[in-house]
Amino acid sequence: MSIHGDTPSQESTGHSRRGFLRNAALAGAGAATVGTGASVLGGTPAFAADAAKSGKTGMWRPDPTALQFTLAVMPDTQFLYWGSQDSVNRTPQEESFRYIIDNSGNPDNNIVFMAHLGDMTQDADPLSFKQVDKAFALLDAHGAAYSVLAGNHDVSGDDSRGDTPYLQTMGPQRFKRSKTFAGSDPTGYNTAHIFQAAGHSWLVLAMDWRTTDQGFAWANDVIKAHPKMPVILTTHDLVYSNYDDNVFPYESGDPENNAVLSGYGETVWDKLINDNDQIFLTLNGHYWPPARTTKKNAAGNDVHMHITNYQNRYFGGGGMIRLYHFDLTRNTIDVETINPWILAQDPESRTELAAEHARITGPVDNFSMPIDFEKRFSSFIPVPVRPARPAARELVKGTMAYWRFDGQGAPGTALTAGQTIHDLSGKGNDLTVVTLPGTAADALTWSADHHPDQPAHASLKFVGGRNPLHGTYLTTGAKAPLNAETFKSGYTIETFVMMPLDWDAGNNGWAAILSRRGSAGDAGKHGKNTDPNEPLVQFAISNNGREPQFNHYPLNDTYPTTNWGHGLVELKWWHLAVVNDGRYTKLYVEGAPVVDNPNRESIGLTSLGLPWLVGGHESAGAVDIVFHGNVGDIRIVNRALSTKEFLTHR
Repeated sequence: MSIHGDTPSQESTGHSRRGFLRNAALAGAGAATVGTGASVLGGTPAFAADAAKSGKTGMWRPDPTALQFTLAVMPDTQFLYWGSQDSVNRTPQEESFRYIIDNSGNPDNNIVFMAHLGDMTQDADPLSFKQVDKAFALLDAHGAAYSVLAGNHDVSGDDSRGDTPYLQTMGPQRFKRSKTFAGSDPTGYNTAHIFQAAGHSWLVLAMDWRTTDQGFAWANDVIKAHPKMPVILTTHDLVYSNYDDNVFPYESGDPENNAVLSGYGETVWDKLINDNDQIFLTLNGHYWPPARTTKKNAAGNDVHMHITNYQNRYFGGGGMIRLYHFDLTRNTIDVETINPWILAQDPESRTELAAEHARITGPVDNFSMPIDFEKRFSSFIPVPVRPARPAARELVKGTMAYWRFDGQGAPGTALTAGQTIHDLSGKGNDLTVVTLPGTAADALTWSADHHPDQPAHASLKFVGGRNPLHGTYLTTGAKAPLNAETFKSGYTIETFVMMPLDWDAGNNGWAAILSRRGSAGDAGKHGKNTDPNEPLVQFAISNNGREPQFNHYPLNDTYPTTNWGHGLVELKWWHLAVVNDGRYTKLYVEGAPVVDNPNRESIGLTSLGLPWLVGGHESAGAVDIVFHGNVGDIRIVNRALSTKEFLTHR
């Protein structure tokens, strides 16, 4: 197959728009000195006075704390700037710049930075860079944060080349007022930028088209000087697509693995990327069609390597941008490719080609990347572990029972029948271990696993179920004060839970984390949705996608009120809370109210004076299933707590 890339404008290829680069060799080493301070070469660019005339452009105002933010990427715009051919069109790029500025303040985008990937011009001509200067003055006038780098059509040779129109126009001196500029190497062709997003500092390295050993040494020093920053590496040539563009839509093969390192890219990998675990994402242009791959670095972690380039498309790409939407809540980067210049046109007046390129879809241009940011960055940004909190701190006013499972047994060791777990509220609602006949000795064990915001760094691991019935659960004593409590004025019940991968709907569905003995029929309950055999209170996990359910018979009704949550995934800790304010009952998952919280008065909890069960559930007065999974702290309070008072509070 052929590798599609743009030929250097200085080579003897005329003004060809296409060429082929195979295993481009690293150019000869220069004599530049390594440094991290700004190196100002050439004159200060003459910013065009009319660069920011448009009244349509808003303010640069990204939110540096939001957990969702966007990195805008602009690849090869060379065909917009061919000054030696009297062919210049700034409009598409300027429209993209306006979009970037305007969407910095849009919380749905929150664009915090823009990275250009080189080949700013087709011919490296001073006339071309004069126009580039005018376009980028729009970003400067609004204080936008961005980086640039030289592509092969902007310069010749490596970063020891000395002064050039590119350096005079887009060198370090351009960023002297930039809040994100962090310095350059002495040549000025390699620059570092730091932007703030999601409460963190992120480092962007904008590396030259061809970097010398001194340039690589500078980049390594910059990373070492910022040891806790995730690094995004931008350069012009790194990976190329290993599929062709002879049909459209492109037949991309495996869209998640259709790029390979170029010859020069191998050098960059060996000298910069592989041993720097902070580099998690690389972006380059030069080649087409777009592609991506993921490689493991020396630390065994993923490095996502992307090529994005649209110079071979309609209007030379028309200033097209790719938006990397980071979402640290969802642990995902959503990628989309748009053309703001075309989107700004009246849809009815767009040509067919323009309409086709307003948004570029398909798996190589519109996709999502799952990244566990905490885990990926843990080698250089250790994940802070919230320390355990003493029980006394969690005994809020009205606490009726507080059970936790730390400091009582070594993880993995079993609890035995008759063993006691004390109620830390001091109210005397101690729990006793009960084992069903035929149950394995290790059906209930101590565990160090816990929810990250749980006060106690421990839990109980239940291995119970039906078919056949087996398991070990816990019960309050026959005279425990909690047994008679009806909570007429309200209540809050909290717990933490995690289901294992072998959780099965048939064997484990409807098992209760917490329940109150005494059947609905024995309490005289009847009417709609009443099951006379079910317990008066059950906080259970359903058989339908592991949905949490709080089903209870209040004092004011003969039939139950049921609160339903959404499906809970396995191997994830969940905080569950039920809050009754004396009239209405709400179920919360991770502090968020669920959709099915009935708008029905449900006052108190009916009681027959019988014990509460932890991990046990009964039908018609007999235990019929035992929980399967881990259960953390459980707290019962005789009043409604706000979410800020939950056990997860900060």
